[in-house]
Amino acid sequence: MTDETRLPQVGPLPKTTTATTRVPVALTRIVWLLWTVSLSLAILRLSSSESWSLLGVFSVDGLTVVMWVVVTFFSGIVHSYSRRYMAGDSGLTRFFGTVFAFTLVVMALVAADSLVVFAALWLTMGLVMATLIGHVDSWQHARTAATYARRAFVGSSTLLAVSFATLWWHTGATTISGLASVQVTPSATVLFAVVMLLLAAMIQSSLLPFHTWLLSSMTAPTPASALMHAGFVNAGGILLLRFAPVVTADGGFMLAIVVVGATSALLGKLLKTVQTDVKSQLGCSTVGQMGFMFMQAGLGFFGAAITHLVLHGFYKAYQFLSSGSSVEHGSPDGKYAVTQSAGITGAAATVLTALAGGVLFAVTTGEGLAFDSGLILAGLVVLTTMHATRETVHHTALPTVLRYGTIPLVFLPAIVVYAAVYKLIEHALVGVPIVTAPTELTPVHVVVAAAFVLSYVVIESGFYRRSTRLYVTLVNATRPASGTIVTTREEYNEH
Repeated sequence: MTDETRLPQVGPLPKTTTATTRVPVALTRIVWLLWTVSLSLAILRLSSSESWSLLGVFSVDGLTVVMWVVVTFFSGIVHSYSRRYMAGDSGLTRFFGTVFAFTLVVMALVAADSLVVFAALWLTMGLVMATLIGHVDSWQHARTAATYARRAFVGSSTLLAVSFATLWWHTGATTISGLASVQVTPSATVLFAVVMLLLAAMIQSSLLPFHTWLLSSMTAPTPASALMHAGFVNAGGILLLRFAPVVTADGGFMLAIVVVGATSALLGKLLKTVQTDVKSQLGCSTVGQMGFMFMQAGLGFFGAAITHLVLHGFYKAYQFLSSGSSVEHGSPDGKYAVTQSAGITGAAATVLTALAGGVLFAVTTGEGLAFDSGLILAGLVVLTTMHATRETVHHTALPTVLRYGTIPLVFLPAIVVYAAVYKLIEHALVGVPIVTAPTELTPVHVVVAAAFVLSYVVIESGFYRRSTRLYVTLVNATRPASGTIVTTREEYNEH
């Protein structure tokens, strides 16, 4: 048994004569240079709707430059942060080389036009991320987590390859642009291909029931986790937009995407409530946010899905990189402050603020003014923005009543920012085959929306906490893969 009474010895780090590697500095500067170039290309793109073809294998369009700007920015932040965070790591050069390689692979992926090249890069992206998850290769838990993630990513790549092979056999197209120019009609073959495509996207974006690989990846260094949650999981949304001409061929399939997204959005929030550590809470939050992104795509607003993944990427990167300061401290006597509810007044203020935000979003973007899926989109934007606002205000030192008075001051400007980013990205995506394709509202849409709102209210009220059976079910559903669970501090401190 470990001697828990023994105090750890703290002292100066041993001196070393090994010269500090210049690789981190060099790669950090290169990534920021790539961001500058990408930003310049994005500005040029705003005045043009033409795509730039490279060797017939790559195509630089609006989605490409938008994602280049986002990916290189996040990568630059991670590179800069890691120079201090990873200092002293025995695999420092290998870590920076892997993060840089991941950046280049993702940049190539979002520009790939060839189906074969896209599938190869999809697999490579997963394998590189698995390497980051298992960066501490002397740690058995890290190696196990990397193996588990690698299997999931290989499975996703296999499903994607099957989908591409089916589409090629059915249409004869070998490029993404070729598929966009072919009139795809609903059939059993097309349905099979899009189901394989959806499953591949769900695995990569860690939607339920494929979320376990994400919750088992906590062995990754925090900068790698930030890159994973702010960038890697967004691949599912990019995949749906790239193949929107195929995905939108059947209205029933679009509705299925909405249901899949709603399930992950709600259950992700529920799963978060039973987590006891910051990184696991953020992981479950990512599961839920990816669900929101899929819902937006299923409603036909692919531009909104890209907007959501961009804004969520900024939010989640910040959350992970600041996770060390997120631990709450309580007095040792066990007397913790209890947050009091503002009651009916607070609830009324929240509802009125949400309604005002919905109207503001609809008027600013034009989405939600007609009787179509835009109404649900406006509701989703309000719901996610309100949730982020309440989370932000909750951590302030203001009294409870004043917190609810502060919500409109934070929420309404946030809605304006969301709408502005949405319109900017929508403009940048001009020329991409299908960016906005609102679907007609059906009874199923109404039922899903009503169930979603009702479930969200129940979760916010905390009523579900009365069920012990539900609690146990949620804990079991978030249990990481066997072999990745650290049960004693010494299992980690040795590495």
